[in-house]
Amino acid sequence: MRHQTAIGAAALAAGLAVAMSVPATGATARTIPAKPDPRTLAAVSADTFVAAKPAEFMKAPKDKIFRTNVTSGLRGLQYVEYQRTYDGLPVLGGDIVVTTNADGGVLSTSANQTSTLDVGTKPTIQAARAAAVSRGKVAKVDTVSTPRLTVLAEGKGRLVYETVVTGHQKKGETKLHVFVDAKTGKVVRTFDDVRDAADDRSFYHGTVDLSTAATSMTDPARPGHQCGGQGGSAYTGSDSAWGNGSGTNLETGCVDVLYAVQKEWDMLKAWLGRNGTNGNGRGFPSRVGLNDVNAYWNGSYTNFGHNQSNTKLATSVDVVGHENGHAIFQTTPGGSSGGSGNEKGGMNESAGDIFGALTEHYMNEPSTLDPPDYLVGEEVDLVGQGPIRNMYNPSALGDPNCYSSSIPSTEVHAAAGPQNHWFYLLAEGSNPSNGNPTSPTCNNSRVTGIGIQKAGQIFMGGLNRKVTSWSHARARVATLQAAKQLFPSSATECNAVKAAWSAINVPAQSGEPTC
Repeated sequence: MRHQTAIGAAALAAGLAVAMSVPATGATARTIPAKPDPRTLAAVSADTFVAAKPAEFMKAPKDKIFRTNVTSGLRGLQYVEYQRTYDGLPVLGGDIVVTTNADGGVLSTSANQTSTLDVGTKPTIQAARAAAVSRGKVAKVDTVSTPRLTVLAEGKGRLVYETVVTGHQKKGETKLHVFVDAKTGKVVRTFDDVRDAADDRSFYHGTVDLSTAATSMTDPARPGHQCGGQGGSAYTGSDSAWGNGSGTNLETGCVDVLYAVQKEWDMLKAWLGRNGTNGNGRGFPSRVGLNDVNAYWNGSYTNFGHNQSNTKLATSVDVVGHENGHAIFQTTPGGSSGGSGNEKGGMNESAGDIFGALTEHYMNEPSTLDPPDYLVGEEVDLVGQGPIRNMYNPSALGDPNCYSSSIPSTEVHAAAGPQNHWFYLLAEGSNPSNGNPTSPTCNNSRVTGIGIQKAGQIFMGGLNRKVTSWSHARARVATLQAAKQLFPSSATECNAVKAAWSAINVPAQSGEPTC
C-alpha cells in the first residue's frame, strides 16, 4: 500500500535536520550533519513546488493534493507521485508526477488534469442501481464491490460510481472496473485489471539454479514472488529440487516462471535502476495450470495457461516478462486505467512486450529454446502460427507499424504495434549492423539505434512520468525529458528518441525538450 502524505507545513519540515555526533580527537565532540536521503529531499522539494503552484496543477478550492509515493531511478533521479481528492471524493485522473535530481532540484512535471474541477458531489441515482448496471457488464459474476462515489477528471469533472465486478467473460477471467454516471445511471467508462497475452529443471532453459525456500516455490530474495497452482498457494516439496523438464509439467512451468521473474527483477535493478517489480522492493505471485490458451495479469497475480496443441505451457521468458511488465506498468505513476479508447491499453500491452525483450536480452541465452529477440511468444507457438507479435515490423503479423488517429479504436493487442516499433528503432535502428532485422519507417527516414539497455532506461524514465491519460504524444515528451536527464552530456540519445518517434508518425509536441 502506498503511503499518503498531505502537503502542508509538517510535510515540508520533514527530515532535513538529521545530524550525527562524531568523537573528536580532543575532549570536544563535533556534530556533522548527515546527508539527507534523496527520497526525503525529493519529497520535501516536490511538496514545496506543488504547494506553491496551485494554478499550474489546476487545484480547485475543494481539492486536496497528497503525496502517495517516491520512486528512485537511475542517476539519482526521483519520481514523486501525487493524487487528489475533490470535496473528500477520490479523483481518477487528478494525478501529478514531479521529477527531481538527487539533491531535490525539480527537473520536470507531468500533470494529467487540463481543467480545474467544479462539479456537484450529490448523486441522483442510488448506489444499488449503479451496482446492478455494473453487474450487467460481466457475463458470469462472482463478486460485486460496494459502489464508491468518485470524480472523473474530465473537463470540469464528472461524478460517477466506481464498482469492481469479478467473474468471467467469453474471453476468460475479468476484474472489471465500471464507472456509472451518478446523475444518469449510464456507463461512461470501464477498464479491466486482467491483461492477457497471449538442480531445477525448466522446459525453456534446461537445468537452472533457482532462488527458492527449502521446501516451497517462494523466493526469499524477492519478497512477494512465488509460484503454484490455481488455488494460489506455492508448490511445496521435500527438497528444493523442482520440475522434471517436461513441457506440460506444472512444477516445471513454475521453474520457468520463477527463473524468468528472477532475471527480470535483476534486469530492472542492473539496467533500469528499479527496485523490484513494484518499484519498492516487492513483486507478485504467479500461478500455472490455467485451463486456457492464454496467460494474463489480473492486477494481483500472473496466471499462465498452455498453447493450443497443449504441448507447452505459456511460460517462456517473453510471455512471463510481458505479464510482469503489466505489473510494472500498473505500479508506475498513472496506473493502468484511463486514457483515450485503447491507446493507453495498447501502450500497456507494448510495455509488456518491451519488458519481455529487455529480460531476454539481459539473460542473453542464445543456445536455449528462448534466445534474445524482438518477437513475442514464438517459442510457445500459442495458436500454431509462431509469434503473436513482431516488434521490428508489426505489420508482418497484421498490426499497425505507425501511429494514427485510429489507434484508440484499434484492438488493444494490435494497438501495441506503434510503441513496439518505436522501441525497436530506438534500440536497434532501422538498418542494424549487428545482425538484427531491418525495420521500415513510416516517414522513410533512417534511424540509428542506441542499444537496448539505453533504450530501456529511457522507456523506464518515461513510465516514471506516466499520468492517467497516457498517450503516444505524452510518451514522446516524457521520454525526451528522460533522455536529457539521464544523459545530460550527450545529445545523441535525445536525438535518437525524437527520430524514433517521428519514424512511427508521432510528431513533435508543443513544449517538448530540445536536444
